[in-house]
Amino acid sequence: MEHKHKYDANGKQLCCTLEEKINLKTDKDSGCCTTHKEHNHTDDDGHDHEHSIGNQTTLQMFTPALISFALLFIAIGFDNYFPQTWFSGWVRIGWYIVAYIPVGFPVLKEAFESIRKGEIFSEFLLMCIATIGAFSIEQFPEGVAVMLFYAIGEIFQTLAVQRAKSNIKLLLDQRPDEATVLKDEIATTKKASEITIGEIIQLKPGEKLALDGKLLSDNATFNTAALTGESKPDSKLKGETVLAGMINLNTVVQVEVTTAYTDSKLSKILEMVQDATAKKAPTELFIRKFAKIYTPIVVFLAIVICVLPMLFVDNYVFRDWLYRALVFLVISCPCALVISIPLGYFGGIGAASKNGILFKGSGFLDIMASIQVVIMDKTGTLTKGVFKVQKVVAIDVSEANLVKWVAALETKSTHPVGTAIIEHAKEAEKGITVTDVEEIAGHGLKGKVDGNEILAGNIKLMKKFNINYDAEIDSTPFTIIVIAINQKYAGYFLIADEIKEDAKQAIESLHKINIKTVMLSGDKQAVVDAVAKELNIDLAHGDLLPEHKVGKVEELKSQNLKIAFVGDGVNDAPVVALADAGIAMGGLGSDATIETADIVIQNDQPYKIFTAINIGKQTKKIVWQNIGLAFTVKAIVLVLGAGGLATMWEAVFADVGVALLAILNAVRIQRMKF
Repeated sequence: MEHKHKYDANGKQLCCTLEEKINLKTDKDSGCCTTHKEHNHTDDDGHDHEHSIGNQTTLQMFTPALISFALLFIAIGFDNYFPQTWFSGWVRIGWYIVAYIPVGFPVLKEAFESIRKGEIFSEFLLMCIATIGAFSIEQFPEGVAVMLFYAIGEIFQTLAVQRAKSNIKLLLDQRPDEATVLKDEIATTKKASEITIGEIIQLKPGEKLALDGKLLSDNATFNTAALTGESKPDSKLKGETVLAGMINLNTVVQVEVTTAYTDSKLSKILEMVQDATAKKAPTELFIRKFAKIYTPIVVFLAIVICVLPMLFVDNYVFRDWLYRALVFLVISCPCALVISIPLGYFGGIGAASKNGILFKGSGFLDIMASIQVVIMDKTGTLTKGVFKVQKVVAIDVSEANLVKWVAALETKSTHPVGTAIIEHAKEAEKGITVTDVEEIAGHGLKGKVDGNEILAGNIKLMKKFNINYDAEIDSTPFTIIVIAINQKYAGYFLIADEIKEDAKQAIESLHKINIKTVMLSGDKQAVVDAVAKELNIDLAHGDLLPEHKVGKVEELKSQNLKIAFVGDGVNDAPVVALADAGIAMGGLGSDATIETADIVIQNDQPYKIFTAINIGKQTKKIVWQNIGLAFTVKAIVLVLGAGGLATMWEAVFADVGVALLAILNAVRIQRMKF
């Protein structure tokens, strides 16, 4: 059948390229280590996960190059330092051919396959023309050296891409393929994909949960690093949600399955990560298009360099000008660009994944690098979304008595504010007698606690019973529960949504890199202002409905500002979609927002917003450093080569040397601490 090239939605060719070849090699490795279901090997079956590509170890990959290098080294010694009478003529030519075959034959084969499939001007063809041409003019050492260093460079490229991809694809090992299901108290092992909603999974200590579910046991502690990047154990109580990928740490627990295997949060995360590397940044797409035009032009120019001087140079020597043309071809090979740039983005996505941040495509790394304004929702993004007692003021009664009496009264209510007071009491209310409880709608509670008449509610309750209270309470923006004991004002509880521990650090870090911060919330303006003041946020808008949030974002976008919006609720999805970069808080965030978002922060930490921007900036910086390095060195050596001032050795540096330098620069991002 006639081969037809494959292209993605952006016009990038997906077949017959050096990048495809390297990606296929590295994908063999990640495929081998991705799912035990497909390959049925365990962690201790002797398979080397760290140092293998496909079925080859690193040593096996380098073996052809080592053989070629040894033969070339000996041949150069015979040619220049230890002359041998027998090392001449066909023996010498044959020696160099044998040295060439281990590294040259695979590239010749790739070039033939590319031409057969219709892709004539590939990196493989450039190397073949250059090395065969060198042999034709009896520059045997240079011919072998070019292919040898090209092969070594390709191995390093493969190893670097493999390492970058492995950082991303390690997540794929987080989802077990089997689980223990309990039915009529009989435990059986079952494929996770076949387990249905409502079935009960038994999870032993050290085992990973295969599907999302609801905890049936009284309590359990889980390692959630696979989902959130957070190493701190997370304690769960009966009825709370537990997610696929969490590792049970202490005792045997039971979980009721609530989500199908393919719909679990971990499955969605894995899908995002796998799709991310396929979505190219504009810089990558430009380089692809550039290389497609650039390579045939270079071949044409090489022919011109070889032939055209015949018309203008008096002492024209074909051999000399052919050598210059071959040098020109080696220099012009675009390997440094076509590998190091995707590698830079791989590295950025991998570094983000290690930090609990999922980018849905490399283009969003570029966008985050240019963000000027970060707009944040309040509840669930900057605050925990949980009411807590922030302050207790007791008047003419001990704080301990006030807390336990009010908590005892609140046990007769289901209001979330009452729950916050009960949690604050930490069971101090146990054993206290509560009688004659009356719930006064819109006001609060009245009842007898240990013989004392207690009133607990809002300011309206105090006014209803004509009880004088501290006037400063009227100006407090947060929720206040005012207390009266035996018709006398006894203090109050200040209850508010708790600000996340790293929220202030996040805002300070964003300000340090000159990013404006804006907070949008549906809460009262007074509450929003108080949070904004505490965190030093530049602008804060409260009393907003979802459509009002959209209006505020559109207003800022009309000023030609690059905007990132961070939210966690379903009502944030429209704004997340509207922003240049939509960021979802993934740990507690709604599925709708996570689906819409471009970037997902898995552990809900606001500081990760700054980390995501920082990773974007560092990735973009490295990519442009590589572009600058490749173009500058190649341009200089191309001019020298065309003028006969650069030999094949300089050409090797301009191609493979620059590619290796670019690769080393690209992998730096994987070592950076964010």
